Amino acid sequence: MTLSISLTVNGKAVTADVEPHILLVQFLRDQLRLTGTHIGCDTAQCGACTVHLDGRAIKSCNILAAQADGAEVTTIEGIAKDGQLHPMQAAFKECHGLQCGFCTPGMVMSATALASQSADLTEEEVREQLDGNLCRCTGYHNIVKAVLLGAQAMKAG
Repeated sequence: MTLSISLTVNGKAVTADVEPHILLVQFLRDQLRLTGTHIGCDTAQCGACTVHLDGRAIKSCNILAAQADGAEVTTIEGIAKDGQLHPMQAAFKECHGLQCGFCTPGMVMSATALASQSADLTEEEVREQLDGNLCRCTGYHNIVKAVLLGAQAMKAG
């Protein structure tokens, strides 16, 4: 048995048939080939699969694709505009807020949602709010710097 779902992904209308048990992360990666959304833990602990669902950061390994029917989904592939990095992506690059890069898409997606809620963030707030995104390579120092810089850049323009 398959279900027909219709949603908007990165600004484009998508209609697809999915099995009822397919997770949103699997749908994005396997059916839409949007592989920037990573599968890290399958238990909503690491945040590597973070996307925006109707403007909110969610862990896409923790929601069925069918639950996104009618929603607007934005992945890491959808935040750059006209060939220009999103301000948060640019800040991660400038501050070297990554090492291996595996967690980076989820971090950036969480950070953009956080900065959209409050551009005047403190280091403590960033550390607290990114608690659900794990990086196994860094001490988070450059990630926090990147989020603060990215938030200011988003506020500016």
